Amino acid sequence: MSDVPAGLETLDFFFSGGRPAGAFPTVLVGVVGSGNLEVMLEPAAGNDCAVRVETSARGFGPIWQAVMNDFHARHPLAGVRVSINDMGATPAVVSLRLDQAVAEITGGKP
Repeated sequence: MSDVPAGLETLDFFFSGGRPAGAFPTVLVGVVGSGNLEVMLEPAAGNDCAVRVETSARGFGPIWQAVMNDFHARHPLAGVRVSINDMGATPAVVSLRLDQAVAEITGGKP
């Protein structure tokens, strides 16, 4: 029997500063399914990038922190709220979906 509680785990990450994303329509990429995830980007007030992860894979907070740090280093966006609904995606899939979402709001520019 596992000592990890059942159910979804919610993780929140915040990054200050960065490049203002400006106005953009809400973007949704991916699909919630086994081994995959969906990423939604929404404009937000302020100069922060707020990320909320809801994941079925509990206990991986440090890995999520590393993936989010890498994301913000590559895409230092401000004024953005990121919502991730995960069903056990690997870090590579998470990064791919985040890059796809950012490409939608930046016209493919990094």
